[in-house]
Amino acid sequence: MRTEKEFAHNTIISEICEFDWSSLSDEGAINVIWAYYFFSIQFRENLEIALEIYPNDDNLRALEREECDTDNLSPWPCVADVGEKLNHDEFVRRLLSLRLIPERAVQRYYNDGNCYLDFVRGIDPEIRALSIASYEDGGLERVFRAMLNLPASDDPMLAGFRHFLSEHIKFDSDPDQGHGALARHLQPDDRVLPLWVGFKQLLMAFAPGLASSAVHQTSGRRLDFNEIANRPMG
Repeated sequence: MRTEKEFAHNTIISEICEFDWSSLSDEGAINVIWAYYFFSIQFRENLEIALEIYPNDDNLRALEREECDTDNLSPWPCVADVGEKLNHDEFVRRLLSLRLIPERAVQRYYNDGNCYLDFVRGIDPEIRALSIASYEDGGLERVFRAMLNLPASDDPMLAGFRHFLSEHIKFDSDPDQGHGALARHLQPDDRVLPLWVGFKQLLMAFAPGLASSAVHQTSGRRLDFNEIANRPMG
């Protein structure tokens, strides 16, 4: 039986962490936030699915309180008032509203983001539920630490995203009381691999500058999400 570290989705997590985060311009970093917004929607939906499958799971209920309708990211200037409760994807959406961008660009973001969401929503609900453990028990903490290599900026949107990342590292990293501990019992396996591959492709589609190395340029063409779903696992 393979250990968690031997699962193939951990290779995808490592590839995401190895992206050239530090080289992005402010515009490239904002594209990353747009990509993460759509990821955060599917994260919330996956947690909701997990609670539908395991309605009496106290740990998942505790995790829901930390991720949904919560004030643990509040306050933040022009985004969340003192004590204001909101879903984490709503926090990211409000960050994105801090900058006015052309309507055509917004439409492109939503076209690509909704394509990604359609792909995720076609995955078996049990697998979507299992993904929560792969995200919370180390996977997203690793990605967030890598994302903190984005260049420092005075841009309010980027400063708010750095706040989001830093706070989530705190939420996830406590080995006994953190979000990872609340989800670990779901014990994900490589059925969650397409979700991580989809996330990687989403980031590369929104922020092509991440894929500056030869390895990522070779593997970084925009894949059809159906192709991702049909890839062999393991």
